[in-house]
Amino acid sequence: MEIEENHQQETLWETESTESRSTRVGFSGPMSGPLVTNKTRNSSKKSARFKEDEELVEITLDVHDDSVSVQNIRGGDSETALLATRLEKRPSFGVRLRQVSQELKRMTSSKKFDRVDRAKSGAARALKGLKFMAVKNVGTQGWVQVEKRFHELAVDDKLPKTRFGQCIGMQESRDFAGELFDALARRRGITSASITKQQLREFWEQITDQSFDSRLQTFFDMVDKNADGRITGEEVQEIIALSATANKLSKIQERAEEYAALIMEELDPDNLGFIELYNLEMLLLQAPAQSTHITTDSRVLSQMLSQKLVPTKEYNPIKRGFKALAYFIEDNWKRIWVIALWLSICIALFTWKFIQYKHRAVFHVMGYCVTTAKGAAETLKFNMALILLPVCRNTITWLRSKTKLGMAVPFDDNINFHKVIAFGIAIGVGLHAISHLTCDFPRLLHATDSEYEPMKPFFGDERPNNYWWFVKGTEGWTGIVIVVLMAIAFTLAQPWFRRNRLNLPKALKKLTGFNAFWYSHHLFVIVYALFIVHGYYLYLSKKWYKKTTWMYVAIPVIIYACERLLRVFRSGYKSVKILKVAVYPGNVLALHVSKPQGFKYSSGQYIFVNCSDVSPFQWHPFSITSAPGDDYVSVHIRTLGDWTSQLKAVFAKACQPSSVDQSGLLRADMLQGNNIPRMPKLMIDGPYGAPAQDYKNYEVILLVGLGIGATPLISILKDVLNNIKQQKDIEEDVESGVTNNKRKPFATNRAYFYWVTREQGSFEWFKGVMDEVAEYDKDKVIELHNYCTSVYEEGDARSALITMLQSLHHAKNGVDIVSGTRVKTHFAKPNWRSVFKHAAVKHPGKTIGVFYCGAPGLVGELKRLSLDFSRKTNTRFDFHKENF
Repeated sequence: MEIEENHQQETLWETESTESRSTRVGFSGPMSGPLVTNKTRNSSKKSARFKEDEELVEITLDVHDDSVSVQNIRGGDSETALLATRLEKRPSFGVRLRQVSQELKRMTSSKKFDRVDRAKSGAARALKGLKFMAVKNVGTQGWVQVEKRFHELAVDDKLPKTRFGQCIGMQESRDFAGELFDALARRRGITSASITKQQLREFWEQITDQSFDSRLQTFFDMVDKNADGRITGEEVQEIIALSATANKLSKIQERAEEYAALIMEELDPDNLGFIELYNLEMLLLQAPAQSTHITTDSRVLSQMLSQKLVPTKEYNPIKRGFKALAYFIEDNWKRIWVIALWLSICIALFTWKFIQYKHRAVFHVMGYCVTTAKGAAETLKFNMALILLPVCRNTITWLRSKTKLGMAVPFDDNINFHKVIAFGIAIGVGLHAISHLTCDFPRLLHATDSEYEPMKPFFGDERPNNYWWFVKGTEGWTGIVIVVLMAIAFTLAQPWFRRNRLNLPKALKKLTGFNAFWYSHHLFVIVYALFIVHGYYLYLSKKWYKKTTWMYVAIPVIIYACERLLRVFRSGYKSVKILKVAVYPGNVLALHVSKPQGFKYSSGQYIFVNCSDVSPFQWHPFSITSAPGDDYVSVHIRTLGDWTSQLKAVFAKACQPSSVDQSGLLRADMLQGNNIPRMPKLMIDGPYGAPAQDYKNYEVILLVGLGIGATPLISILKDVLNNIKQQKDIEEDVESGVTNNKRKPFATNRAYFYWVTREQGSFEWFKGVMDEVAEYDKDKVIELHNYCTSVYEEGDARSALITMLQSLHHAKNGVDIVSGTRVKTHFAKPNWRSVFKHAAVKHPGKTIGVFYCGAPGLVGELKRLSLDFSRKTNTRFDFHKENF
């Protein structure tokens, strides 16, 4: 044993000092042998080294006149931390050091010595946690912003506690920031509810300190409200409730007492009634951390890290342009050829009619006005016929499912094509109406007698004497009414009107929304009737075979009429019995209905639902959430508009509060009990094809759902799960000697499901499916990843306790505290690039089907990543989307 003491000329232990003076005392050693110090009046640093093993323990203390505080511990285990905290007590410093030395010797001689290894992967990840500030806010630049806000928010050169969170950038977590303020103030003996800029600077330096021990101490101080170095169960409960509030986790807040008891049971096995700093460190460093973070073996992980996916920049603008064009054509060739064909037909029709009328006598009176009007009219006839075909859902579903046309025709873009044609109609109507009303008619009124002579067969022997003559005629008033009705339907179909995005007066707001869109769109019946009449009563064409409007629209109108008749017949036949109703958090209504006889569908498809108690005429589309193998049909409906709100209200009246063992706030189960409530009548129509139904074409699928957009993907998951069960039945039959199996092979053998939602209550919607997958999928065919974006990302101090509690509860009970399922929930948003990288490395040379359903905001990023990885790896990603 060797003891070294360094003496310097500095008075350290004077008791008459008017200010608190401190120095740091460091000692390190293998934790054996008594620690002896010679306390001198002129000493600033003491170091003791013990040489027995290569393992060293270093404890740094902050020594004041009347107190000692632990600043850092390097090496040792949890018991070392406990012993170090004892040095903070008031009695003689020398006595405490000797006591600690004796305890360290006892610990190293014990066979139970097992210190926390901070080099382990879980510990290494935890050491990056407990961050009070984001990395971008740490440092000089971060303080500059804080200082600027201080001057804006300070009152009499002091920052009030109520504005502390806003000043440091925690304005969305004011309660958490308030507790952080109290902890920092307690450490410094500040009792005032406001601080100076210098004190704020000290606070800032502590909360941005990158040392894990400093962050741990700050978090401990937040929990330890009476500053006695011990955390009681009540204090744990308070910090759990605070963390739950900051992360918008209401269910955890309600069960804070239960979860506090769980932590105390784990960290206080001796029932002392309190835990200390080292217990908290153990929970952080030893908790199993599974985060966004996909489990892979070392070989795959090394491949992931070695992949070069950084885009290379092309400096030649010509080459860059050609490359971008080639990529664009490669990705959109189906859309390109369809749009090119449509434009070619429109241009050809316009040119044909333009040239035809240029060689007629009327051209000499009306000029290019009449040629433009007639050319636009010809394209208008074509587009009015074509616009009906993209909304013939049964026809498109049949073509998608029964033919190979989907290889060349983008059926998923049927509604987008419908909108493009509508835009073409708007242009045609504008050219036709403006040319006639502002050019043709005025020219005819001002024509000379000789100029009018060739016009007598069309307009009569007497020349029209005023403008009203044209307007009051059948040709005139039908055209004007058509323009007005089209303008109404076109305007109310715009997203800002259809989704009520405009802040309109209450009286006008009733005239917008989905109902207004639905009813205005059905004005097309009147429009088509007037369109045919308008096309028959023509000024310049008197022979019936030259009146071609009815010829254009006849076949599409017949097809569409048959579609509507089929829907009416099928929906009346498919009046269904309601089996179960549940109203979940997040304003989601789940309906389970009987499966009509002969009703066959594929996962990913959707149906139309009608409820006569809400509206006998309106039909609304909803994705099917049940699987084809289920004996019922289910949909999950989120109340976002007027119709869905009324539907929820109608069913809520017939529901009862759920029991303890059932999910859902309100329930009505028709299969149980004798008191069956009177249920509204439901009719369904479908099924209809959707992009997600193509999942069967891929061996590997990547499913991404945002919020209620997970509905069609849940059906796919259940279908894959049912296939897993059936496959096990087949294996059992083979083992028993039964080999007769006519079942079609199931292509999909790997599924990744990512569900991102803002609200904790959303996980109630599909809790049963998640648990079922966890129970039956023993071969890990399905990989589930739930993300709750209301929780701060891993590493943030505001979610640190939630993360610890989640790991502890899942390890002990196998249930996630956030979702209430067996699937562990990740926090914040996924790193989509890492998700794609993981799939690309896991499945080299494969084609992966990416299916997204949700808000349009994520479409661009997922599509870009699909293209990026398809070009730069040997894994191809086919992107399919469905927006709500």
